[in-house]
Amino acid sequence: MFRRNRMKKEESRFSAALFLLLLFSFFLSSCGPDRKTFLLEGSFKGFNQGELYIYGINGSHRLDTISVVKGQFRYEIMLEDSVTLSLVFPNFSELPVFGEPRAEVEIEGDASHLKETRVSGTEMNEKMTEFRLKTSGMTPPEVTQAAEALIRQEPASPIALYLLNKYFTQIPRPDYKKAAELVAVIQQARPDESYLKGLAEKMKGLDRLKDGNSIPSFTATDTNGKTVSSSDLNAPVNIIFVWAKWNYESITMQRQLTFLQKQYKDKLKVLGICVDADIKACKKTIEQDSVKWSTVCDGKMWEMSLLQKLGLSYVPDNIMTDSKGKIIVHTQPTNDLQIKVRELLDDKKP
Repeated sequence: MFRRNRMKKEESRFSAALFLLLLFSFFLSSCGPDRKTFLLEGSFKGFNQGELYIYGINGSHRLDTISVVKGQFRYEIMLEDSVTLSLVFPNFSELPVFGEPRAEVEIEGDASHLKETRVSGTEMNEKMTEFRLKTSGMTPPEVTQAAEALIRQEPASPIALYLLNKYFTQIPRPDYKKAAELVAVIQQARPDESYLKGLAEKMKGLDRLKDGNSIPSFTATDTNGKTVSSSDLNAPVNIIFVWAKWNYESITMQRQLTFLQKQYKDKLKVLGICVDADIKACKKTIEQDSVKWSTVCDGKMWEMSLLQKLGLSYVPDNIMTDSKGKIIVHTQPTNDLQIKVRELLDDKKP
């Protein structure tokens, strides 16, 4: 009897030890170095509660929201590779964050001084913070010069790609020659980067986007599954414009174009291109704004083939054409776009 009880106690101890071992193994597999999580934590003075948007530049991560409670937030995602993320604030200013598997990054800032926000935790984020703080008091041309210098200094860095997009390609009036030159510099340091190969091809499209040129022929599918093409844009004035839910200026432009289209009817045709990663969110915005024209959105953001073909690379961006597809103007601010439409169509009202 004594021996049997002893054996039972030993079995019980063995089972308990095995359970603890399995639990410990599970803990290690969930939280250890094999778990490819990226943790982003932050705190902001003067921003007690609200939401931030976050998305992957070049379509590397879908658009998501981050809740801010009592000035703090925490965001965790699984990553297989390094990605460049953009954090969008309620005032629609953006902050780059470089995500890496198994990395923890901390953001600390003040809502009234967002330019001074610090991002720390990894070498890339700290280098980018250093660049932002160093250039915060510079004039726009000086910032562009500093960006070019850093690109040439560290062409293999993800910072170089970010600066290329922000200061040389995704701007209202790109210097196509300079952009192509810097693409080649980065491509030499990162020859296997598929995005760069596409961007080099995109430069050809950007160079075509000039007043007086004709837009290239295209065919695409809108959010309702309808086929749209360049031949559909045959009104006296036609506008192709780029927008996103997270960009306030582009939403304003869409609402203004809705008003103008109702006023001028068939004399003005519009085609929207949405660079949101979430197609459902795009369709919801279209419904809320009572948009009647076709909108193209495939969830690929800046990797959308239609954007690359047309040479559009900015939010909000636009092309105005005549009935034959000839570019009248492009990349106009909302007010200037409205003035130009009225100038061309006020004597052609139905």
